[in-house]
Amino acid sequence: MNAHPTTPVPGRAAVVVISMVVLLTACQAEPRPTVAPPAPSPSAAIVRPDGSSCPDHPTPACTGAPKGVRLTEVPLNTEDVAYKVQTPGAVLDGVHIRGPLLVHADDVTIKNSVIDGHVTNADGDRSFRFTITDTTVGTTRTCGPLPAIGHDKYTATRVLVQGHSDGFRVSGDAVDIRDSYVKLCSNPGDHSDGIQAYNGGKGLTFHHNTVDQREAEHITAPIFLVDEKSEDVVVTGNLVMGGTFSIQVRNARGKQVVRGNKLVDKSWVYGPVDSECGRADWAGNELVTIDASYRVTSIVGPLACEGAS
Repeated sequence: MNAHPTTPVPGRAAVVVISMVVLLTACQAEPRPTVAPPAPSPSAAIVRPDGSSCPDHPTPACTGAPKGVRLTEVPLNTEDVAYKVQTPGAVLDGVHIRGPLLVHADDVTIKNSVIDGHVTNADGDRSFRFTITDTTVGTTRTCGPLPAIGHDKYTATRVLVQGHSDGFRVSGDAVDIRDSYVKLCSNPGDHSDGIQAYNGGKGLTFHHNTVDQREAEHITAPIFLVDEKSEDVVVTGNLVMGGTFSIQVRNARGKQVVRGNKLVDKSWVYGPVDSECGRADWAGNELVTIDASYRVTSIVGPLACEGAS
């Protein structure tokens, strides 16, 4: 087969060269793109039966006792300083307790309620299973030095914690905390934490919560999980701010999962992270900025693990 020479088209080379120059100039002149906040994930949205909602991370708008719920005041029954529930399977729905709540029976359910004090299931060496949902714990009038909720075998969902220097205490097995909002305060001498493991146990999940420690002065961390008795710790999808080192996860046996969390940039005192990087399953964590409604306004960049190798 004979090759046929291509007949040159007049001016084509010049057009090609000019086009390349225009393209290069356009590319060089194009402004550097900014990192936009991600669209809220439908799976992360919180929608309650009363219609209140949050598009992404929890805020007071979708946690705590629902607005408009009718509350029945329950008289304190333990030396007029606390309310103690001792009936297995008891349901506290739409109650207002003007003091601490002592859970001294298994399978107690607390929902749609307001507890002015703290909630604890410890009775000496014993503790009892309970769930707490859509409930406000603490008031803005005081700053309680005891953990708002503790200490083991409990599930907390869409809880609003306020007026406490410590949010959640983990001192045993089977703690599951989700979709909750914590606004911390502190007193002189406190070591405020959003969640702390102390003589922890097996099976902690801390998922999709907001912890705001920025206004507390006497602080440790929004996430302070360094107890050597803990086993299988999962910290995922949370929005946190404040603290000395904001995210501290180390020393647990079994798995240590720290994934998909967001930390408000420059909200810490010493550094963003002090964790066990060599053993942690660390991925997808980010530094962010937020607005007054806790909505992410920008992604500053990835949040690297720092601390023990």
